[in-house]
Amino acid sequence: MGGVISYFKGFFGQKEIRILILGLDGAGKTTVLYRMQVGEVVTTIPTIGFNVETVTYKNNLKFQCWDLGGQASIRPYWRCYYANTDAIIYVVDSADQERMGISKQELVNMLDEDELRSAIVVVLCNKQDLPAALSVSEIHKALGLDALKNRTFQIFKVSALKGDGLDQVMEWLSNAIQATK
Repeated sequence: MGGVISYFKGFFGQKEIRILILGLDGAGKTTVLYRMQVGEVVTTIPTIGFNVETVTYKNNLKFQCWDLGGQASIRPYWRCYYANTDAIIYVVDSADQERMGISKQELVNMLDEDELRSAIVVVLCNKQDLPAALSVSEIHKALGLDALKNRTFQIFKVSALKGDGLDQVMEWLSNAIQATK
């Protein structure tokens, strides 16, 4: 039965892609999720646990997005969600220079997991509208992204609050996913 459903999903051109939205608390993960889904800013509170939403892109791709809480006490549980993940959207608060090292360590630990070896990685340098925001190149260096030699990844300058850059993220992500399927 599952094979028949998969066949018809492919026949009608709709694919569902599993995406994890991860990052430290306060980075803007939930704002990114709802900006992508409904196109506007939704009032949020810190995520305890997760939010899961479907984001449809260009009428033929369905992204099942799992926005996981980023508090230190929750991060060890991220690994419970790694199975069958197609892509990771890693959100970084560009103005939070003090925790950039912690953000790097969480990213490195996550990318070392076997279940995520083939996942596409998108790093969002969020809050670029703030005056204290680090540049994309500074964040690239701070996160050690040069080490990602055998992985499909891209880094983007965004402001989830204003919606800046998210269309480019969705376009790149959809192209990258379609290229691997």
